[in-house]
Amino acid sequence: MKVQRVYPLLWAAFTLILIGYLMVWMTQPVVGLSFMGLELGEWVKFLPQMQAGLLPDRNLFYLPPVLLGMMMALWTGGWPNGRWQSWAVRGMAFGVSLLSFPAIEAIRFEPSNQWLLRIVLIGLVGVTAVLSSVMQRFLPQRLFPLMLLILALIDLVLPTWDYLVIRPTIADLLKTEVGIGPGLMLHIVGNLLVMVAGLVMLRRHPPLESESEWSAGKKRVEMSDH
Repeated sequence: MKVQRVYPLLWAAFTLILIGYLMVWMTQPVVGLSFMGLELGEWVKFLPQMQAGLLPDRNLFYLPPVLLGMMMALWTGGWPNGRWQSWAVRGMAFGVSLLSFPAIEAIRFEPSNQWLLRIVLIGLVGVTAVLSSVMQRFLPQRLFPLMLLILALIDLVLPTWDYLVIRPTIADLLKTEVGIGPGLMLHIVGNLLVMVAGLVMLRRHPPLESESEWSAGKKRVEMSDH
Protein backbone atom coordinates (compact mmCIF):
# COMPACT_ATOMS: atom_id res chain seq x y z
CA MET A 1 0.00 0.00 0.00
CA LYS A 2 1.30 3.47 -0.89
CA VAL A 3 1.85 5.97 1.92
CA GLN A 4 -0.37 8.48 0.09
CA ARG A 5 -3.33 6.20 0.76
CA VAL A 6 -2.73 6.07 4.51
CA TYR A 7 -4.53 9.34 5.32
CA PRO A 8 -7.85 8.33 3.72
CA LEU A 9 -7.47 4.92 5.35
CA LEU A 10 -6.99 6.51 8.76
CA TRP A 11 -9.97 8.80 8.26
CA ALA A 12 -12.09 5.76 7.37
CA ALA A 13 -10.74 3.82 10.36
CA PHE A 14 -11.38 6.65 12.83
CA THR A 15 -14.89 7.09 11.42
CA LEU A 16 -15.64 3.38 11.84
CA ILE A 17 -14.44 3.43 15.45
CA LEU A 18 -16.58 6.46 16.29
CA ILE A 19 -19.69 5.20 14.50
CA GLY A 20 -19.19 1.76 16.01
CA TYR A 21 -19.12 3.21 19.52
CA LEU A 22 -22.42 4.96 18.84
CA MET A 23 -24.02 1.80 17.49
CA VAL A 24 -25.28 -1.36 19.21
CA TRP A 25 -22.68 -3.56 20.90
CA MET A 26 -25.01 -5.77 22.90
CA THR A 27 -28.09 -7.09 21.18
CA GLN A 28 -30.87 -9.35 22.44
CA PRO A 29 -33.89 -9.13 20.13
CA VAL A 30 -35.98 -11.68 22.07
CA VAL A 31 -35.93 -9.67 25.29
CA GLY A 32 -35.78 -6.40 23.38
CA LEU A 33 -32.56 -5.15 24.98
CA SER A 34 -29.82 -3.44 23.02
CA PHE A 35 -27.06 -1.15 24.19
CA MET A 36 -24.59 1.02 22.35
CA GLY A 37 -20.95 0.99 23.32
CA LEU A 38 -21.60 4.43 24.80
CA GLU A 39 -24.27 2.96 27.12
CA LEU A 40 -22.64 -0.29 28.21
CA GLY A 41 -20.36 1.20 30.84
CA GLU A 42 -23.31 2.72 32.65
CA TRP A 43 -25.64 -0.26 32.33
CA VAL A 44 -23.28 -3.00 33.49
CA LYS A 45 -22.57 -1.23 36.76
CA PHE A 46 -25.94 -2.48 37.99
CA LEU A 47 -24.98 -6.14 37.53
CA PRO A 48 -24.59 -7.81 40.95
CA GLN A 49 -21.36 -9.45 39.80
CA MET A 50 -19.97 -6.07 38.78
CA GLN A 51 -20.85 -4.54 42.12
CA ALA A 52 -19.20 -7.51 43.85
CA GLY A 53 -15.99 -6.96 41.89
CA LEU A 54 -16.22 -10.29 40.03
CA LEU A 55 -16.14 -8.78 36.54
CA PRO A 56 -13.58 -6.63 34.71
CA ASP A 57 -13.61 -2.89 35.26
CA ARG A 58 -16.56 -1.26 33.48
CA ASN A 59 -14.38 1.76 32.72
CA LEU A 60 -12.86 -0.25 29.87
CA PHE A 61 -16.06 0.50 27.94
CA TYR A 62 -15.16 4.20 28.11
CA LEU A 63 -11.74 3.69 26.51
CA PRO A 64 -12.71 3.89 22.80
CA PRO A 65 -13.45 7.66 22.70
CA VAL A 66 -10.36 8.46 24.77
CA LEU A 67 -8.03 6.27 22.72
CA LEU A 68 -9.58 7.48 19.48
CA GLY A 69 -9.02 11.08 20.54
CA MET A 70 -5.43 10.25 21.48
CA MET A 71 -4.80 8.61 18.11
CA MET A 72 -6.26 11.58 16.23
CA ALA A 73 -4.12 14.01 18.24
CA LEU A 74 -0.94 12.03 17.69
CA TRP A 75 -1.72 11.71 13.99
CA THR A 76 -1.37 15.49 13.66
CA GLY A 77 2.08 15.42 15.25
CA GLY A 78 3.84 16.06 11.95
CA TRP A 79 1.27 18.46 10.51
CA PRO A 80 2.16 22.16 9.95
CA ASN A 81 0.74 24.41 12.65
CA GLY A 82 -0.11 27.19 10.22
CA ARG A 83 -2.97 25.20 8.70
CA TRP A 84 -6.41 25.49 10.25
CA GLN A 85 -7.03 21.84 9.43
CA SER A 86 -4.34 20.79 11.92
CA TRP A 87 -6.04 22.57 14.80
CA ALA A 88 -9.49 21.49 13.65
CA VAL A 89 -8.50 17.82 13.88
CA ARG A 90 -6.85 18.42 17.26
CA GLY A 91 -10.06 20.03 18.47
CA MET A 92 -12.06 17.11 17.10
CA ALA A 93 -9.76 14.73 18.95
CA PHE A 94 -10.53 16.40 22.27
CA GLY A 95 -14.22 16.63 21.43
CA VAL A 96 -14.41 12.91 20.69
CA SER A 97 -12.76 12.07 24.02
CA LEU A 98 -15.51 13.99 25.83
CA LEU A 99 -17.91 11.15 25.00
CA SER A 100 -16.31 9.40 27.98
CA PHE A 101 -16.95 12.30 30.35
CA PRO A 102 -18.92 11.09 33.38
CA ALA A 103 -22.39 12.38 34.11
CA ILE A 104 -22.64 15.21 36.62
CA GLU A 105 -24.78 12.95 38.85
CA ALA A 106 -21.99 10.38 38.86
CA ILE A 107 -19.41 12.99 39.89
CA ARG A 108 -21.68 14.22 42.66
CA PHE A 109 -22.91 10.94 44.11
CA GLU A 110 -20.54 8.13 43.10
CA PRO A 111 -17.07 7.35 44.50
CA SER A 112 -14.24 9.01 42.62
CA ASN A 113 -12.79 5.64 41.56
CA GLN A 114 -15.84 5.30 39.28
CA TRP A 115 -15.10 8.41 37.19
CA LEU A 116 -11.84 10.19 38.10
CA LEU A 117 -9.63 8.15 35.77
CA ARG A 118 -11.84 9.05 32.82
CA ILE A 119 -11.43 12.76 33.52
CA VAL A 120 -7.67 12.35 33.81
CA LEU A 121 -7.51 10.50 30.48
CA ILE A 122 -9.66 13.13 28.77
CA GLY A 123 -7.32 15.80 30.12
CA LEU A 124 -4.38 13.81 28.76
CA VAL A 125 -5.98 13.85 25.31
CA GLY A 126 -6.31 17.62 25.54
CA VAL A 127 -2.67 18.02 26.55
CA THR A 128 -1.57 15.70 23.76
CA ALA A 129 -3.62 17.66 21.23
CA VAL A 130 -1.85 20.88 22.23
CA LEU A 131 1.64 19.37 22.47
CA SER A 132 1.26 17.61 19.13
CA SER A 133 2.00 21.01 17.59
CA VAL A 134 5.62 20.80 18.80
CA MET A 135 6.17 17.07 19.25
CA GLN A 136 7.80 16.63 15.85
CA ARG A 137 10.67 18.86 16.97
CA PHE A 138 11.69 16.56 19.82
CA LEU A 139 10.43 13.06 19.05
CA PRO A 140 11.45 10.64 16.30
CA GLN A 141 8.93 10.68 13.46
CA ARG A 142 8.83 6.90 13.63
CA LEU A 143 7.35 7.14 17.13
CA PHE A 144 4.01 8.54 15.92
CA PRO A 145 2.89 5.54 13.84
CA LEU A 146 4.26 3.24 16.51
CA MET A 147 2.06 4.91 19.12
CA LEU A 148 -0.92 4.70 16.76
CA LEU A 149 -0.27 0.99 16.42
CA ILE A 150 -0.05 0.47 20.18
CA LEU A 151 -3.14 2.54 20.99
CA ALA A 152 -5.19 0.78 18.31
CA LEU A 153 -4.12 -2.59 19.72
CA ILE A 154 -5.18 -1.55 23.22
CA ASP A 155 -8.49 -0.22 21.92
CA LEU A 156 -9.06 -3.40 19.94
CA VAL A 157 -8.32 -5.78 22.81
CA LEU A 158 -9.49 -4.29 26.11
CA PRO A 159 -13.09 -3.15 25.40
CA THR A 160 -13.73 -6.21 23.23
CA TRP A 161 -12.35 -8.54 25.88
CA ASP A 162 -14.43 -6.77 28.54
CA TYR A 163 -17.63 -7.32 26.57
CA LEU A 164 -16.86 -10.96 25.79
CA VAL A 165 -16.17 -11.64 29.47
CA ILE A 166 -19.31 -9.88 30.69
CA ARG A 167 -21.53 -11.28 27.94
CA PRO A 168 -22.10 -14.74 29.57
CA THR A 169 -23.10 -13.04 32.84
CA ILE A 170 -25.70 -10.97 31.00
CA ALA A 171 -26.93 -14.09 29.21
CA ASP A 172 -27.34 -15.90 32.53
CA LEU A 173 -29.24 -12.95 33.93
CA LEU A 174 -31.59 -12.78 30.93
CA LYS A 175 -31.83 -16.58 30.57
CA THR A 176 -31.15 -16.28 26.84
CA GLU A 177 -28.29 -15.80 24.42
CA VAL A 178 -26.80 -12.35 24.01
CA GLY A 179 -25.44 -11.38 20.62
CA ILE A 180 -22.60 -9.24 19.34
CA GLY A 181 -23.89 -6.09 17.71
CA PRO A 182 -22.64 -4.34 14.56
CA GLY A 183 -21.11 -1.55 16.61
CA LEU A 184 -18.55 -3.88 18.15
CA MET A 185 -17.72 -5.32 14.74
CA LEU A 186 -17.11 -1.82 13.33
CA HIS A 187 -14.98 -1.06 16.38
CA ILE A 188 -12.81 -4.10 15.67
CA VAL A 189 -12.50 -3.39 11.94
CA GLY A 190 -11.67 0.27 12.55
CA ASN A 191 -8.84 -0.52 14.93
CA LEU A 192 -7.45 -3.18 12.60
CA LEU A 193 -7.33 -0.58 9.83
CA VAL A 194 -5.47 1.84 12.12
CA MET A 195 -2.94 -0.90 12.80
CA VAL A 196 -2.49 -1.50 9.07
CA ALA A 197 -1.98 2.23 8.51
CA GLY A 198 0.51 2.36 11.38
CA LEU A 199 2.54 -0.47 9.88
CA VAL A 200 2.62 1.27 6.49
CA MET A 201 3.78 4.51 8.09
CA LEU A 202 6.44 2.69 10.10
CA ARG A 203 7.94 1.35 6.89
CA ARG A 204 8.13 4.89 5.53
CA HIS A 205 10.47 6.28 8.19
CA PRO A 206 13.87 4.83 9.07
CA PRO A 207 14.38 4.10 12.80
CA LEU A 208 15.55 6.78 15.22
CA GLU A 209 15.20 9.71 12.85
CA SER A 210 13.39 12.81 13.97
CA GLU A 211 11.21 14.70 11.51
CA SER A 212 13.84 17.40 11.15
CA GLU A 213 16.59 14.85 10.48
CA TRP A 214 14.43 12.98 8.02
CA SER A 215 13.47 16.18 6.20
CA ALA A 216 17.07 17.41 6.16
CA GLY A 217 18.24 14.10 4.69
CA LYS A 218 15.52 14.23 2.07
CA LYS A 219 16.56 17.77 1.09
CA ARG A 220 20.20 16.72 0.79
CA VAL A 221 19.22 13.89 -1.53
CA GLU A 222 17.11 16.25 -3.65
CA MET A 223 19.98 18.77 -3.87
CA SER A 224 22.44 16.08 -4.86
CA ASP A 225 20.07 14.95 -7.63
CA HIS A 226 20.18 18.45 -9.08
